[in-house]
Amino acid sequence: MTPRRLPPPAAGGLEALRRSGAVTETLFLYECAAQRVPRLRDAAERLGLTVQAVSHLYRDLARRGLVELRNRQYTVTVSGRAALEGTLTALGEEVGRRLEQLQVVRSTRAVADRAVRKGDEVSLALVDGVLTAVPRSRSGSRGTAVSSARAGELVEVGELEGIVPIRPGSISVWVVPRADGLLLKVRRRASAELQVARPGLVAAQGLEAILVAQHASRLPVARFGAASACLEAARLGVDSLAFVTEEELPRFLAGFAGPNPPSVTVGRLG
Repeated sequence: MTPRRLPPPAAGGLEALRRSGAVTETLFLYECAAQRVPRLRDAAERLGLTVQAVSHLYRDLARRGLVELRNRQYTVTVSGRAALEGTLTALGEEVGRRLEQLQVVRSTRAVADRAVRKGDEVSLALVDGVLTAVPRSRSGSRGTAVSSARAGELVEVGELEGIVPIRPGSISVWVVPRADGLLLKVRRRASAELQVARPGLVAAQGLEAILVAQHASRLPVARFGAASACLEAARLGVDSLAFVTEEELPRFLAGFAGPNPPSVTVGRLG
């Protein structure tokens, strides 16, 4: 059966604010949640909008059940507060991630791909999810070896410039049936899929899925925090393959909810 690609969840954070009027809606909801708003004119003055614009905005949000006029005050409803908190939380998390990416790193440690001498120019790359220093290469992020190291040893790299290229890893999910009579056939199919995919990480969730994975995989099987392990691998450019039972599938896929989801495909064994 051909795996089907899952649709990505709704955009959050900065991406969600690109929708026309989203910023103004968020600011108006915050005004109604954090300030006394006895008149729409008060909110209009604080937001730098016309009264007509705020009145139109209020009617639209009230129709959606997010704000209301209660006790002569314009205030958010329970749904409105939940929507506001969700938007601000997603926005804060994304802003934090982007600030981390802007931090200037002058030096770092990496695993030497081969022998490196002090003063050698090296490039940095993620190899199987591990930051690796490759001598005599000028691709991606570059720097100078501060110390000598043999292949496989840690080396300090300074004078960094550029960005380490990261190709997000993919996540393949195979659903394992519960029928005992199919277990041997499923193991063979699982072994075949592993030989084709050659993932850097194998995970399993659910008893039958764990048994199939342990018999089919030569790699250690991640049985605890399977979804988190696959997500972390994807962020480091490592492809993963997970075996999941039908009952555990919704809980497993819920681990990928949020902004910037990884590439996930789902197929069925047997």
